[in-house]
Amino acid sequence: MKLSSVLPDKFQQSKSKLPMGSLYKDLLAYGKGLPASHREQPTSSYDFVFSNTLRSHEYRILGKKGEGTFSEVLKCQHVKDGTYYACKKMKQHYDGIDQVNNLREIQAMRRLNPHANVIGLHEIIYDKKTGMVALICELMDMNIYELIRGRRHYVPEPKVKNYMYQLLKSLDHMHRCGIFHRDVKPENILIKDDVLKLADFGSCRSVYSKPPYTEYISTRWYRAPECLLTDGYYSYRMDLWSVGCVFFEVMSLHPLFPGSNEVDQIAKIHDVLGTPDASVLNKMKHRNRGINFDFPTKKGTGIEKLLPHASQQCIELIYKMCTYDPDERITAKQALRHPYFRDLRDADKRAQEAHQMSRFESGSQKAGPASNAGDVPLWKQNQIQKKRRRQRRLVEQHHNHQQALGGITGHGNALPQLVPVNGTSIHGASNFGGAGAGGKPIFASTTLPKVHLPHHHHQSTTSTLLPGILKTNMMQPKAFNKTKLKPTDPPTKTMYGHYQLPSINRHIYHN
Repeated sequence: MKLSSVLPDKFQQSKSKLPMGSLYKDLLAYGKGLPASHREQPTSSYDFVFSNTLRSHEYRILGKKGEGTFSEVLKCQHVKDGTYYACKKMKQHYDGIDQVNNLREIQAMRRLNPHANVIGLHEIIYDKKTGMVALICELMDMNIYELIRGRRHYVPEPKVKNYMYQLLKSLDHMHRCGIFHRDVKPENILIKDDVLKLADFGSCRSVYSKPPYTEYISTRWYRAPECLLTDGYYSYRMDLWSVGCVFFEVMSLHPLFPGSNEVDQIAKIHDVLGTPDASVLNKMKHRNRGINFDFPTKKGTGIEKLLPHASQQCIELIYKMCTYDPDERITAKQALRHPYFRDLRDADKRAQEAHQMSRFESGSQKAGPASNAGDVPLWKQNQIQKKRRRQRRLVEQHHNHQQALGGITGHGNALPQLVPVNGTSIHGASNFGGAGAGGKPIFASTTLPKVHLPHHHHQSTTSTLLPGILKTNMMQPKAFNKTKLKPTDPPTKTMYGHYQLPSINRHIYHN
């Protein structure tokens, strides 16, 4: 890079008259003639060692992305393949690899990955000599705060809906894995090419751990009432309150509850939502942090007045997320099923089916006609399993019903097997006869029960099927043409909607 490419315009004309201020010192730093924002060399011995550590792992630092209380984010590049990554450098030093592996953030990212809406963890770098730790993660373009900062026009609601849908999917995945984030805010929500990923799991906690938790958790503007009023007694539902605040902020381009301190934060919440009922406050009162619960009664302006351009379903969903009582607050799973996201759910379903069909077709082409069961799509396997479970239930119900009616019992009569007929009636050409009484077809959910002959009979003891039922008379069994059967009661309909054979008179088979 040439020196002129980084100099301001006013210094281009006369490079010999550079000022002896901070810019000149910056240009001469480390003898490279580049300002600090363009050079790879660190500004301290700690950064110099860290830079060498990354170089030993074939990473090159390109610049600084951001900084937080406990970490610093750098942009780096892999030397061999040229891939760009985000390097999260921890400010704390660690004594051993076991201490590093026990970090909640590392454990959470290992458990949550891979997921389409969770930031990916590529590599963990630990230097034993210095105790430095760096997480090499996938690089995103910006965060939600950078998206809306200084914006003059509203973000289109369909785009906001898409972002919130992805955010809820990431939280639903987290909560299913037994983790809640505790610090959902615009700075921790990253986007790239309309794909949203949740990041920064340094404050996460297990869903199954028992409260009280840390009191001063989450950023104040996105902190749920139970976090503000209680002594650390909150749950994973606090994440949904934060999502509601972020949802409003992306839609309106300004925060929903911008409190200057904790008392003012509660007042801001009551100004919009109104003072909650005494029953709701009493749930938190016995676990309070010494806060006076004698709040003035306020009606609240309402969210709809602050978002006049938003749809009614959008307002309704934000209300459900920002419900004061955490027990009544919507969950991430329930929010994903809200009518507001119906079109996105349908699109997801179509995309999933298309993906499964493409996998099935590609697998069939590779394996040919002798394709194994592993190539069957997941949705098809689920359908087969459901049919099998339904068949087993019908068999059990039929067996229990036969026992209740005092039907055929005995060791020689196994449960009837289901006939794979998809709701079609058995016609006269079948071995099981034609229609039942009144001309109604007999639906073959099961075969007819089997009957074993007495052991002293001259024929073999193998079971034979009963003949079919005719409209008027019973057909005579072929093996007993000389024995005339008496007509019995017409078939009756069972509780399952199928026709049941009349009871069988065993005495007609004895001589």
